[in-house]
Amino acid sequence: ERPEGVGLEETLQAIVEGRRRKGLLRRLTVRGPGSADFASNDYLGLAMDPQLARDIDAEMATFRQEQQKLTGEVGLGSTGSRLLTGNSRYYEATEEMLSEFHGSESALIFNSGFDANFALFAYLPQPGDIVVFDELVHASVREGLRAGRAACRPFAHNDVAALRRALASVSTSSSAPQSSRCGNLIVALETVYSMDGHCAPLAEMCDVAEEFGASVIVDEAHGTGVFGAGGRGWASQLGVEQRLFCRVHTFGKGVGVHGAAILGPRVLYDYLINYARPLIYSTSLPLHSIVSIRCAYATMQASAEPRQRHLRELVAIFQARLLRLPPGSALSSPSPIQGIIVPGNDHCMQVAGFLQRRGFHVLAIRSPTVPAGTERLRIILHYHNTKEQVNALMDAIEEVMALPSDAGLASRL
Repeated sequence: ERPEGVGLEETLQAIVEGRRRKGLLRRLTVRGPGSADFASNDYLGLAMDPQLARDIDAEMATFRQEQQKLTGEVGLGSTGSRLLTGNSRYYEATEEMLSEFHGSESALIFNSGFDANFALFAYLPQPGDIVVFDELVHASVREGLRAGRAACRPFAHNDVAALRRALASVSTSSSAPQSSRCGNLIVALETVYSMDGHCAPLAEMCDVAEEFGASVIVDEAHGTGVFGAGGRGWASQLGVEQRLFCRVHTFGKGVGVHGAAILGPRVLYDYLINYARPLIYSTSLPLHSIVSIRCAYATMQASAEPRQRHLRELVAIFQARLLRLPPGSALSSPSPIQGIIVPGNDHCMQVAGFLQRRGFHVLAIRSPTVPAGTERLRIILHYHNTKEQVNALMDAIEEVMALPSDAGLASRL
C-alpha cells in the first residue's frame, strides 16, 4: 500500500533505485571514439557506407526537384498516417520493390520491426487460434501475443521434436483434426536468434507445421542481409520462403537504415491496413526513410556476396579461437552473432569493461534478459571488422578469461 503523501514521481524514484541496487539499471551510452565495433547490428557495414550515404542524398535531391516541378512544394515529413495523408506513389513503389525482391505477393512497411511484430501478433490471430512459439522469440512478438486474442504455448528453443509435441498437444486439446477445429494453428519463429546467433531449422519445422496444418510466421530481423542471395535472408537461403505464411524483414540491422516490412499474401496486406492499429494510428515514415530503404536495398543486392563472404571468414576465425577458451563458455553460431558465457551480472560487466578499456566495443548481456547463469558477452562481427581486429579481440578475451577470480579481475581494471 502506497504511503500517504507519496506521489508518482516518488514512486518512480523508488522503482528506479530498486533496480539500481540490484545492479540492473540500464543507461544510455555512446561508443568511445576509435573503439572497434563489436556490438552494433550493422552486419554488412551499410550504416556507415559512404557511397550509400551519397546515393541517398542524390535520390532525395532528384525526388525533391521533381516534386517542386509538379507541385511547387518541397516537403520533409509524411504529414500523417498511411490511411490519411501519409501515403505516396513512391511509398507504394518501394513496397512493390520489396515484394518482388523477396518473392511475395505484397509488402507492407512499418515504422520499426517492433511495430511490425507487435501488430502482426496482436491483431492477426483470431479468437480461438493458438500460437505456438519458440521460447526465445523476440520481446516484440511476446508483447503482441500478450495484447492479442489467441492462446499461446512456448516450445523449447530450436527443438523440432518439442515443436511437434506442442502442436500435437494443442491439436488434441482443440479437438483435432484441423478440418474439425474452428481456430488456426500458428507457429512463430525467428530465423536467426539475436542473443545466441542460432539459425532455425526452418525446413524441418515447416515439415512438422504442415503435418498439423499450421501456418508459419518468421522474423528475419537478423537474417536479412546476412544470408541468402542478395541478402534475402535465411528462409531464402534454405529455399523455404514459399512454405511460410509471412515474414518480417527489418531494415535497421543488416540493411543499415530504419523501418520494417511484413511480406505475405495480398489478403494479409488488406487485413493489416484495416486492423493493425500501430499502422493505422501512427504517422508514416518520412520520405527520407523510404528513400533510404530503396537505396540500401540496391546497395545490398549489388554487394551482399562479397560482404557475406568476409563475414563467413571472420566467423570461422572467431569460432576457431573459441576452442582455446574453457569448455562450455562459447556458444556455437554460424551467424555474425557470437556469444561467450560469463556467469553473473557483475562479473560479466567487469569483463565487458575490461574489453572496452582495451578499445573493443563489446557489451554484456545480463539476466533477466538472458537466463541467470548464462550472462554473456554478445559479440557481433561485421563487414567493417578486420581479421586483425578479431584476433586482437580474442587475445584480450583469452587474457581476461584466464584471470582466477572476480577479485583478480577487479585488480586489473
